[in-house]
Amino acid sequence: MLARQTVRMSEFDVSVSVVRSAPRAADAVGLAVGASGAVARQLGLNRAALEAHGFTGSVGQTLVIPSREGPTLVAVGVGVDASANQLRDAAAAFARAASKRGALATNLADVTSIDAAQAAQAVTEGMLLARYRYAGLKSEASNGCPLESISLVVSARHDKAATKGARHGVVTSRAANLARDLANTPPSHLTARGIAARAQDLASATGLTAEVFDKDQLAVLGCGGLLGVNAGSTEPPRMIKLSYVPRNPKAHVALVGKGVMYDSGGISLKPTNPSHAMMKMDMSGAAAVLAVMSSLKELGCRNQVTAWLMCTDNMPSGSALKLGDVLTIRNGKTVEVHNTDAEGRLILADGLSLAAETKPDAIIDIATLTGSAQAALGTDFAAVIGSDDAVIAGVQASAISTDEPVWQLPLAKDRYRKLLDSMVADMKNVGGPLAGATTAAIFLSEFVGDVPWAHIDMAGPMSIDNDSGWKSKGATGYGTRLLIDFAVNFAPSR
Repeated sequence: MLARQTVRMSEFDVSVSVVRSAPRAADAVGLAVGASGAVARQLGLNRAALEAHGFTGSVGQTLVIPSREGPTLVAVGVGVDASANQLRDAAAAFARAASKRGALATNLADVTSIDAAQAAQAVTEGMLLARYRYAGLKSEASNGCPLESISLVVSARHDKAATKGARHGVVTSRAANLARDLANTPPSHLTARGIAARAQDLASATGLTAEVFDKDQLAVLGCGGLLGVNAGSTEPPRMIKLSYVPRNPKAHVALVGKGVMYDSGGISLKPTNPSHAMMKMDMSGAAAVLAVMSSLKELGCRNQVTAWLMCTDNMPSGSALKLGDVLTIRNGKTVEVHNTDAEGRLILADGLSLAAETKPDAIIDIATLTGSAQAALGTDFAAVIGSDDAVIAGVQASAISTDEPVWQLPLAKDRYRKLLDSMVADMKNVGGPLAGATTAAIFLSEFVGDVPWAHIDMAGPMSIDNDSGWKSKGATGYGTRLLIDFAVNFAPSR
């Protein structure tokens, strides 16, 4: 054994090791098989026999080969010269094919031409993310077998790089699974106060400074957007500021996350349908940002990162925000509310205003913001919209690297800003039925000043109905690994 890392997945601890050969304790071994070329002798089947069973070696294809003695063998397709993203999906497929096994070993990280660290990270992520399950509140344990250990089998020349990559993959997977846990938690079990307490605990354990602002403190700060959205709730709001400051930071990145712990729509009440039941996940942006922050010290991030988590629920009551009300945001701008279900931009406005005051080199906000983004891009892609081409390019590069896809939509302020004009305030919070993702971004752009900024609208990929690739059913943790990659690798362009 060359290295051992432990990652906590819900209630289970999983050890991740880099080894030269599969350990005897392994009860399932995944062996990579390309679309052409030699087939590992250990499988006991040649290519013709595999093809007779319908196995061609395409990426993510698996064939379980039971044995009388020793571990279950699984042929795992890696196609032709697999990329890191394809390796992640292949590793996920193996982990699911071996779902009844707890001790897994595989050579997937050692069979590609890509960098060994990158391959090991991808394989580690694929297996840990695929086997994630929310522990939940069920009275009976799941029938699935908990994952106990992962052994990455690599050659001697790759062991150091693979060890580095596996360690990185453990941290990013732990973060993504934390974001999933938070987003999957029922709303009465995770309030704004609850996530603030969780953030404080994580901060003390991961080298962060945490500041929590209550309702009175938010009033002093002039956070009219967050207070306005919270007005109808019996649960008080919280703003959580998290700071990571390494020695001699190279740059300063600000992150702002939407944390609507449950979104009823307020007075603009949502219909009772399956999507309404998913509104416990309307805090997925804040969950991702909290998870990102928890990983930075362990990854040795050289950039300073400051985060604002804007947390409240959005409820209807006699005290709730009304259509036609006017709110004053932290930066002094006034907003006439025409739809209380367009609440995310109101709380983000306060967070963005505070972030801009610190004059960072870049601001990224992430939110489950608009159905328009989901309608345009479906459930695989998030929308990215912003004011700075270099920052957007950085987000796009991180999206490609992590297989958390984004697609750029236009900001187009010169064409659509007029849709937000108000007779009684500086702007309205909605711009009509068309171009909703863009008009929401235009609204947000009013609060970032001249700081380079990008907005990620993750309404589409926040959750998934069935397992697919590295994504497990339920909350996906989307944006966590993307923003980790961005924060770690960001370099200002000016």
